[in-house]
Amino acid sequence: MVRISRWQVVIVVCIFVLGVLYAFPNVLSRSASEALPSWLPSNQQMNLGLDLQGGCYLLTSVAIDEVFAEQRENMVAAVRSELRQERLGYTNLGVDEAGDVVFTLRDPGSAQRVRDGLRDLIGLDWQLSIDSDGESSLSQTDQAIRLSEETVMLQTVEIMRRRLDPEGTRGVVVQRQGEDRVVIQIPGAQDCEAEKSLIGQTAKLTFHMVNTDVVPGTGAVPPGFQVVPAADPDDPMSASAYVLERRVRLSGERLTDAQQSFNQISGLPVVTFAFDTRGGQIFADLTRQNVNRPFAIVLDDEVISAPVIREPILGGRGEISGSFTIEEAQRLALLLRAGALPASITFLEERSVGASLGQDSIEAGEFASVLGLALVVVFMVTIYGLFGAMACVALLFNLILVAAALTGLQATLTLPGIAGIVLTIGMAVDANVLIFERIREEIRNGRGPVSAIDAGYKQALSTIIDANLTTFIAAALLYFFGSGPIKGFAVTLSIGLITSLFSALMVTRLLMVLWLRQRRPQSLPV
Repeated sequence: MVRISRWQVVIVVCIFVLGVLYAFPNVLSRSASEALPSWLPSNQQMNLGLDLQGGCYLLTSVAIDEVFAEQRENMVAAVRSELRQERLGYTNLGVDEAGDVVFTLRDPGSAQRVRDGLRDLIGLDWQLSIDSDGESSLSQTDQAIRLSEETVMLQTVEIMRRRLDPEGTRGVVVQRQGEDRVVIQIPGAQDCEAEKSLIGQTAKLTFHMVNTDVVPGTGAVPPGFQVVPAADPDDPMSASAYVLERRVRLSGERLTDAQQSFNQISGLPVVTFAFDTRGGQIFADLTRQNVNRPFAIVLDDEVISAPVIREPILGGRGEISGSFTIEEAQRLALLLRAGALPASITFLEERSVGASLGQDSIEAGEFASVLGLALVVVFMVTIYGLFGAMACVALLFNLILVAAALTGLQATLTLPGIAGIVLTIGMAVDANVLIFERIREEIRNGRGPVSAIDAGYKQALSTIIDANLTTFIAAALLYFFGSGPIKGFAVTLSIGLITSLFSALMVTRLLMVLWLRQRRPQSLPV
């Protein structure tokens, strides 16, 4: 254990240099760190959490029931179309109070034809039952319901994250809580209302054909059509409402890109969009078959634009125009790129943390860290002398590695994370204490300096690994089963355990070996 090879020395030096380079931007201002040369491995600073730089905390509830209601209505429409296509008579098609799709067959003897006709439609997600009197019902399976709930929540979390942090640089935390709730933490946010507005808009984009034969409010709406209000009813260039097909000709799920731009003729802000291959084909067919007819672009149940198709639009690209400002067009483009929320959300709780409070937390954390470090240094030097000073050098090396790891991983540092660092300062010298005490025992047993140090490391190694491994398991459990601040504490504690183990077994040993080779002492100052 006393011998140390050249390649081990090279590894320690390289890790130290990388640690300094990764941690260095944190001592600069953000503008200065961004101006660092590009050849450096990183010019990023570690992300500060909500409690350290202020921001918004939001708790939302997702209306999962809306998704199931939409699925049932879609099934009603699909069943109606299939039964009509097969010329099967039915009555009372709809959704009952239990959430099942129900209908009654005019001819109970046609039950097998109904089963055959609906087999591909219902798949494995629905169960069909038909009584002898023709009373029929379709109910979703438990597995399909659970899968839908999981899918909705995963989509909601991911879409919220893409809306709030499209570049992945804000350190936004979006995580599921319970069955239908989502916790959102937005560090550095100054206007919680603007963030809520960005999060809360469903942004469901659909394309419908317009019925120009019926003027809204002047007569009955034909079956299969609906009246949809305009997003800007006061706009003199558009109607206040439109009669649209209920059928969705194309949806925003086919969008691959959306950007704010300017119309080449009017110069006004617009949003340009692009479809995927299948969406482009549908859009081309739609415009080819409906030249000189208006079609409506509907966003969250409001018509934002209803242009007339002058010619087929090929290539899968289009443009949304309206009374947009540049900021509104940029916002709409962001929403469309991020995707539509699968269900509406309700804000249950809102908290705003001021930047001054965050700065107070940082200063308190810095004071605790410096005080803890100073006390540990005094204790180690007082009790173990020169070897204690070597352990303190390794401790500083350890703190540099912790800062470098948090920066390199772009982990978010929170107040509990600072607590984890303070705890790491105390735990980082535990391994050295075990080694030094073991060396003392070997000296009392009559061993020489080199033999005592070698035996001390060998005898203490298993105890050190066991102690750190059990703590690491506890930190891992905190991370996987905890949330929010608990995860932040677990991350910094885990990183600190790994770096402290390295600094004790490699850095302190390297310093002791160099001292032994240079001084060749007859006794040890421990």
